[in-house]
Amino acid sequence: MDWNRLENQRQMPWKGEKDPYRIWLSEVILQQTRVEQGWAYYERFVHRYPSIADLALAPEQEVFKCWEGLGYYSRCRNLIHTARQIHQTLGGQFPDSYPEILGLKGVGPYTAAAIASFAFNLPHAVVDGNVTRVLARVFGIADPVTSGAVKKHIQDLADQCLDRAEPGLYNQAMMDFGATVCSPQQPRCSLCPMQSICLAFQQERVSDIPFKSPRPARRRRWFHYLVIYSGKQVMLRQRPEKDVWRHLYEPFLVESERPLTAAQLNEKIKEEPWLSAFVLQKPGKPIYRKQLLTHQEIHISFSPVGPLKKGGRVPSGYAWYALDQLSRMAFPKTVADYFREASVYA
Repeated sequence: MDWNRLENQRQMPWKGEKDPYRIWLSEVILQQTRVEQGWAYYERFVHRYPSIADLALAPEQEVFKCWEGLGYYSRCRNLIHTARQIHQTLGGQFPDSYPEILGLKGVGPYTAAAIASFAFNLPHAVVDGNVTRVLARVFGIADPVTSGAVKKHIQDLADQCLDRAEPGLYNQAMMDFGATVCSPQQPRCSLCPMQSICLAFQQERVSDIPFKSPRPARRRRWFHYLVIYSGKQVMLRQRPEKDVWRHLYEPFLVESERPLTAAQLNEKIKEEPWLSAFVLQKPGKPIYRKQLLTHQEIHISFSPVGPLKKGGRVPSGYAWYALDQLSRMAFPKTVADYFREASVYA
């Protein structure tokens, strides 16, 4: 706490915030997102949706568009669902007890503790990656911090260490300390006020702790997009329910489990008989991208196609969209970048 008062200069727009809506918003945005990236999104959301009612009443695709580029779109879907739940069933009042906050969709123990302590000064210890790292090093925890038993042990330690008189201040100090002093790489041990009690420092194991089990190999997928134009329209669909980028828009997709040569892609295209009624020229030179998700590695190619014959059947799930609509539609980041770079929309 003394370090926080005297030396912590880490400034962020949500620090010191007491509005539970804004605290919740910042925590959802910062899940699996760096502060530097999330900062601009937080300010954008607060400006566009200053209250939970504004967010609850906004069209879903508008909110997705505001979120575009942050990834992990399940967070955005949960954000919309919870805003509408609070607005419709709780009279717009954010719950003010830990169990009720934890009961909200998309809110786990960490986020619930953050809202409870920062907004309502309730005695609940926040355990994020920064706090986990500090406690693992101080207490010399060498076992994988991703295991359920170790997570529970660290939560118990965090609860025991919590300053119950000022839980919000303490939680913020711990998170900031982990981010700026007890950092993942090149921690500033020479400046650390906990040096004398840190077992990892005393045992010269700071670089080994915390230990994380290796991630399983990512599933590799190849998305071959045919960007099919007809005049000032492009053929798109919304992504299906049970897959990545659910409900976001994309061009016509040919997916494979391995890279396809131009000849192989053409063979795949021939399997779509409806295309023969549309395409008058070969696809343009592909543009390649790659997107890494937590459990998937997606290799993407874009091949512009056109002009098109009139008539013909549009495949199920797809429809024509005017190019001047695209700037208001939500796409996976890679698709949005493609349209932007192709100057399809400003």
